[in-house]
Amino acid sequence: MSFLRLSARLLAPATALALVAPAALAQPADPLRQVEQSLGATQSMSARFTQTDGRGRSQSGTLSLKRPGKIRFEYGAGANILLVGDGKNLTFLDYEVGQKSAWPIAKSPLSVLLSPQPNLSRIARIEKQANPNIVIVRARDARRPEFGTLLLAFSRQAGAPGGLMLEGWTAIDAQNKKTTVKLDGQRYNVALPDSAFTYAEPRKRR
Repeated sequence: MSFLRLSARLLAPATALALVAPAALAQPADPLRQVEQSLGATQSMSARFTQTDGRGRSQSGTLSLKRPGKIRFEYGAGANILLVGDGKNLTFLDYEVGQKSAWPIAKSPLSVLLSPQPNLSRIARIEKQANPNIVIVRARDARRPEFGTLLLAFSRQAGAPGGLMLEGWTAIDAQNKKTTVKLDGQRYNVALPDSAFTYAEPRKRR
């Protein structure tokens, strides 16, 4: 399986992201609660992304997100693959070989990002950071270890929802396979039609 197909299936970042922090902001009493508020206030988002696997191989594209449950990874020219969340399922499409596979969003690490009512108190904790303007959240449901682990990376930005800018994440599956997604050019609460989260069926190769 090629790097693009493998990494798109894993959606799991390799390391905590290296971030450039803004000027110091006041620290909230409960950072995890602030993360919940930030996710809850993010109705939609668009951004550019760079996805890197544990061996350092990268691919870029554009990301569209609309809560609850909708996400689209549009890979760059020549990739010929697509990953779409339609509100219930994540669907990976390989147009080169004419195949698709799907699994419930609720069983993916991305469910933390896409949940209609973010509640992190049971499954997540804040990772200690030397830089107070960086917030790293480690989310893992001990009752469902097969769903994997998600590390969300935020920087404190006064203009972002809840005062936190989502900079990317690391998703780690049950086999400890990892991929890093780094975001830039984030735009929050932009108009995204539901049609952005549909896809053309791949044609099976004869």
